[in-house]
Amino acid sequence: MTLEEQVATLSREEITALLRTQQERIEALQQQVDWFRRQLFGAKSERRLLSPDGRQLALGEAFATTTPGPESTITVPSHTRRRPRDPSEEAEDDSGLRFDPSVPVQEIRVPNPEIADLPPDSYTVVGTKETYRLAQEPGAYVVLRYVREVVKLKEEEKFSCPPAPASVLEKSLADVSLLVGILLDKFLYFMPLYRQHQRMLAAGIKLGRSTLTLWAQRSIGLLVPIYEAQWASVLQSAVLAMDETPVKAGRVPPRGRSPGKMKTGFFWPIYGDRDEVVFPFSPSRAHAVVEQLLGAFKGTLLSDGYDAYSRFAAKVAEVVHALCWSHVRRCFIDSEAAEPRLSQQALDQIATLYAHEATIRERGLQGDKKLEYRGTYCKPLVDDFFKWLREVFQQHLLLPTSPFTQAVNYGLEREAGLRVFLENPEVPIDTNHLERQVRPVALGRRNWLFCWTEVGARYVGIIHSLLATCRLHGLDPYTYLVDVLQRVETHPARDVHLLTPRLWKQHFAAQPLRSDLDRLRQGSVG
Repeated sequence: MTLEEQVATLSREEITALLRTQQERIEALQQQVDWFRRQLFGAKSERRLLSPDGRQLALGEAFATTTPGPESTITVPSHTRRRPRDPSEEAEDDSGLRFDPSVPVQEIRVPNPEIADLPPDSYTVVGTKETYRLAQEPGAYVVLRYVREVVKLKEEEKFSCPPAPASVLEKSLADVSLLVGILLDKFLYFMPLYRQHQRMLAAGIKLGRSTLTLWAQRSIGLLVPIYEAQWASVLQSAVLAMDETPVKAGRVPPRGRSPGKMKTGFFWPIYGDRDEVVFPFSPSRAHAVVEQLLGAFKGTLLSDGYDAYSRFAAKVAEVVHALCWSHVRRCFIDSEAAEPRLSQQALDQIATLYAHEATIRERGLQGDKKLEYRGTYCKPLVDDFFKWLREVFQQHLLLPTSPFTQAVNYGLEREAGLRVFLENPEVPIDTNHLERQVRPVALGRRNWLFCWTEVGARYVGIIHSLLATCRLHGLDPYTYLVDVLQRVETHPARDVHLLTPRLWKQHFAAQPLRSDLDRLRQGSVG
């Protein structure tokens, strides 16, 4: 019996009950599918799961003739000799352990019980076999004891003793390696100071928790001139990307018995065209903050749709305001539940635009070649996209409060800014490169949670600026900070810009200053 015949035998009430049951089952299955997608991509992921074409191939398609392409061949050498195995690349026991030469290796000799009672002339050592295992010490702290001899000069009849080695922080017992370790553990690996204090206690080191806070603050204070020099370099860029992200900083005075709450401040990350980023802090998100931070900047400002940026660009004739396509895309992602078909059409068009940008990166196009490619392939897509948005309003009846309507309005109201990347090859299509640098700040909000004062938040922005720029230029943050913390006080103030990560890499990275602990391990300290 076919489905139509089965339905024909049912009454109206039975059909209604059957449809209700199937609808409930569909909703339950849809909830399961949505849950699995969240597990796969994350709650806020922007990855798209494209539905595969489920239709079966027709007979003609299955046996369709295709034009054979060029044969893919490679030249195989007749013989290759295997390179000797390096212990620092792969362990003998194939455990998968990899480590570079900077990792200390402690050697343990395993005695052979069969030769324990034999005289040395009764056996011959023909080789060795090595096995590697990764171990961990309870704490990676070392106390450096500087021994200075006190001598009496007989002829001059006076005592002589060399001075103690200079410290980065005056009258401090912290070595520069410890100061840098505290900063990296907190701001690079997101370990709050109170947990670092607990780890020190477990390792047998007894210090006041406030001491760690003071050391971190004073260390970052030495980096302020470098941060300001980097900020000045960023503002000289021809293209800037700017955004804002909240952070808890400062306490609201308590009222009565209610405890004081934390204020909400904002970091305003600014990304320059020489791969430098700064995180200035402001206690508010007011429009005037943009003008205060950018000052006399002249060039192209890339941002999201927050109108503070557009108002700043309207005031300054030398500033061109470019807008982010990723934020347009997010609006249509949010509208999928309301208008799935139309939202999918918009997302498909934007995806095609991004595919061309990926082609540009793969081919390494720059300058006029990049501009020519965008004019040939991207501009027609942008024209068709905005034409389609206008036709949607004319052909469909949409509620003003619909998320899809708001997404369409968001795109149409910002059409001029969204077209800027077609005219300037140096302008990215979105601000994703900046948002990737904001991610450590967001991770910090989940770990150290807040800053007690606004001054503390400013210092957090300073250290994040230097760490993020180190990552962008492929620098080891530990090596960089150990060097500049020892160098900054004696470095000429007029050349402080040379200590920013971008220029430090050119001038000092080849021979950086080391800590006494590093030199001791290398055998260069007596």
